[in-house]
Amino acid sequence: MLTVVAFLFAIALLVAVHEWGHFAMARACGVKVLQFSIGFGPRLAGWTSRRSGTEYRLSVLPLGGFVRMLDEREAPVDPSELALAFNRKPLRSRAAIVAAGPLANLCLALILYSCVNWMGVTEPAPLVSRPPAESFAEKAGFAGGERILAVGFVGEPLTDVQSFEDFRWWLTRAALGSANLQVEYLTPDSTVRQSTVLALDGLDASHADATMFRSIGFISPLSNARIGDVAPGSAAAAAGLRHGDLVLQVDGRRIADSAQLREYIRESGANEVPRVQHWLLQRDGVRVELAITPRQEHEANRTIGRVGAMIGEAPATVKIRHGFVNGGRKAAVKTWEVSALTLRMMGQIVTGASSVKNLSGPITIADYAGQSAAMGLEQFMVFLALISISLGVLNLLPLPVLDGGHLMYYGWEGLTGHAVSEVWLARLQRVGFAILLVMMSIAMFNDLSRLLT
Repeated sequence: MLTVVAFLFAIALLVAVHEWGHFAMARACGVKVLQFSIGFGPRLAGWTSRRSGTEYRLSVLPLGGFVRMLDEREAPVDPSELALAFNRKPLRSRAAIVAAGPLANLCLALILYSCVNWMGVTEPAPLVSRPPAESFAEKAGFAGGERILAVGFVGEPLTDVQSFEDFRWWLTRAALGSANLQVEYLTPDSTVRQSTVLALDGLDASHADATMFRSIGFISPLSNARIGDVAPGSAAAAAGLRHGDLVLQVDGRRIADSAQLREYIRESGANEVPRVQHWLLQRDGVRVELAITPRQEHEANRTIGRVGAMIGEAPATVKIRHGFVNGGRKAAVKTWEVSALTLRMMGQIVTGASSVKNLSGPITIADYAGQSAAMGLEQFMVFLALISISLGVLNLLPLPVLDGGHLMYYGWEGLTGHAVSEVWLARLQRVGFAILLVMMSIAMFNDLSRLLT
């Protein structure tokens, strides 16, 4: 239920802001607005303003909206209102009205990011887990437990890292831009700053998803190998493991995080009956050694080892809050960076440098809406900002039927002094609809594929 409510609220808000941009600029340019609709299709509810004559309506299909203006190309206009018609306005006014919708979405993202910065957001601390074998992080010398201090593109000044999500954002930009990243960090047993370079220019970033981050080596923030609930009668209970024990070593091997310990236990029963393991723990500030023998169990046509205890704790978190000026500045930078990255991703999809599997549709967006809403107001606001930027950038693409397509027509008119002919308008609109339909079909297919796998 939360997913549905969060999705509908997000779509309604983003569409309303987008259409309000068109509406507000049209009114400012002296154009009469006939209808302001959230959604398409039959009207569900609404009212008509007695002062302006504008009908405000909520329609059945929520995935979009429109602003209908007085225009001689759509219907006859009373001679007394010709000065209020959209098509009678100068080129700069028409272009401003069309551009105002996407720009309103970008402004909304700026406001949302600013509010999050001012309110403060709780995020995982920049502590990294043990990287997978053969990943870029492992090759760079990371073993798990490091605290990331600062990052930057090679040859540029480094920037302090405040959270794990901050670090992931740098990784995303570097991977999609095929750039190498310099990283400064502290190891768990040292206070001396170390530096290394992640050579991400050789990464295949055609799939900007969890697979990409696994290849890089930083999948999730550090979760210490701390013991949770212990099942009665289990191998863990028989060995004397207790809730709160922190596992430091197994058979002399340092345990960097909970994922490594779980993997070690599971692999112990893969080919033979598990042997005795010697665990070094920290319990109430004291080091304790225990002998534990995992039990072999069958799972999905294979055998694994189990000890019968919950392993892992929630990652350490930090509260990040900025002042009014700095928060607004960081929000502007983030809006610009996300917009540029979104545009680059779209360009890479068009050129084939990035997979079309990166396209997402309403099902995936709805899922993310529900997840972010469950995490709290700040995370939901970050989600709204991201989708608002995507909507704004998408609509600015020079694709017929989108706002960017109309701006493309106006650019032609400004260069040649002549508007695009009705014949060419009709042809381009058909092409635009076809391209949009293909994109929507691919996005829906990707949604269903993720849902069924």
